[in-house]
Amino acid sequence: MTGRVWMLLPMHGEQHYLVGLDLAGRRVVVVGGGTVAQRRLPRLVAAGARVEVVSPEVTPAVQGIVDAGDAVWHRRRYATGDLDGAWYVLACTSDPQVNAQVTADATEQRVFCVRADVAVQGTAVTPAVGEHDGLLLGVLAGGQHRRSAAVRDGLLAALRDGSLHDQHEQLAGVALVGGGPGDPDLITVRGRRLLARADVVVADRLAPQELLDELPQHVEVVDAAKIPYGRAASQEFINTTLVDNAKAGKFVVRLKGGDPYVFGRGFEELIACAEAGVPVTVVPGVTSAFGVPALADVPVTHRGVAHEVVVVSGHVAPDDERSLVDWDALARLRGTVVILMGVERAGAFAEALRAGRPGDTPVAVVQEGSTRAQRVVRSTLDTLAADVVEHAIRPPAIIVVGPVAGLAQELPFRSS
Repeated sequence: MTGRVWMLLPMHGEQHYLVGLDLAGRRVVVVGGGTVAQRRLPRLVAAGARVEVVSPEVTPAVQGIVDAGDAVWHRRRYATGDLDGAWYVLACTSDPQVNAQVTADATEQRVFCVRADVAVQGTAVTPAVGEHDGLLLGVLAGGQHRRSAAVRDGLLAALRDGSLHDQHEQLAGVALVGGGPGDPDLITVRGRRLLARADVVVADRLAPQELLDELPQHVEVVDAAKIPYGRAASQEFINTTLVDNAKAGKFVVRLKGGDPYVFGRGFEELIACAEAGVPVTVVPGVTSAFGVPALADVPVTHRGVAHEVVVVSGHVAPDDERSLVDWDALARLRGTVVILMGVERAGAFAEALRAGRPGDTPVAVVQEGSTRAQRVVRSTLDTLAADVVEHAIRPPAIIVVGPVAGLAQELPFRSS
């Protein structure tokens, strides 16, 4: 582990021993694939644990972690023996009997186990945790989850902006929060502050998942993930969830990847809330269209190279009748074209742009930008389709077309 671990315990009412576990390379078993698992998995993965999930079903967000190769999913019910060789166990199914059996098996094997539904019956508890500049903060308060979360939040706020947020501030309605391109450090200060005050969080798959583990235990997390070419929460379901919870007096944060209004359907959600009389706060975020290329040494504009940048949605092909893009005009432009959600149709987009641009026009493809799994593939319009296949590029990925995509080659100490 890096950095230091701060351990805060009240003088009375807390009997647990707070300790930092080094789980790197060690087997951790998570029994259950629901929202609790969704909240815990990102930090376990970040700690380097070999995570195995045992559950007949998982949420789309957990599915995304599995698909990324960060966890193994055993698609079945729990069975005695599943904990063999484990160093740490989380029992977080919706069935109390299963959780009890997992806890009993773990206790018999002398493996510490967190029981999510009845914490006092487990042999370990999860503190309210947060991370800042190499510091990992953990707070326990004798089962008073709101208290431990409030202390944690106050410390984080003091470290980040030098002041504690107003604990008596009354927040209402819905906040559309742009979470940035994926790295939890790239959310805005305001976005993080509002997230810490939420009663309900409706989170996208591309929102920074590690931030969910910092939420107080009482916060309800609603999975609104949209897996590319797979399962997806309907927009109607999302709108209804926002409105119904806000009307019930809860403060709802709609946590989205990137910026809420850049191909994020944020304005559709604002309209739904406005029609229902629900107040909305909009918190812009760092859009992946610009932030991700920057992290890959691709400036979307550069003096003397590109005087315009166009961001295009790649969810439909150039020849699709639903397309609203003038691809002939884009092909004639000399600046930068950034294509989001375009991996599946990369070849078709390259062909459309070759109608007005040279085949050797530089292209940069950035997969999972800003995360520890970021990959950058340098290509050209002529070779883009083949390179996407050769390098097994998969969503989420950003495609940047134009001279700016080749500038990194002038930086020998940074080029890739």
